[in-house]
Amino acid sequence: MTDPISDFLTRIRNASAVGHKTVEIPASKMKLELTRILHEKGYILAYKLEEGNPGNTIKIALKYHPETKRPAIKKLQRISTPGLRQYAGVENMPRVLNGLGIAIVSTSKGVMTDKEARVQNVGGEVLCFVY
Repeated sequence: MTDPISDFLTRIRNASAVGHKTVEIPASKMKLELTRILHEKGYILAYKLEEGNPGNTIKIALKYHPETKRPAIKKLQRISTPGLRQYAGVENMPRVLNGLGIAIVSTSKGVMTDKEARVQNVGGEVLCFVY
């Protein structure tokens, strides 16, 4: 697999499109940080790291609107790819939907949202947009 983050986003996108309650994803430190941010910002209900024999997996409980059954995540968009890395300084950090969505950024101080990166005055690689 050449791009594990893109695979992570695609698995969540596909599972929410067909209405699955949970999705299992092969675990890594980066994927765990992305999942933590999605949980903190309210895009997923819960997550759990399950240790297994071939490898660890992250089990994610997806979030839907209680009446309309629409997924909480409307769009997951990969920005920086292995073939074309996208970096942003703190002065030109992207704003997603004028602040309604989040951009997940990998910085020297860890993986965080665009708002947290502005507060900590750091730039980094823009991984994805979520709204």
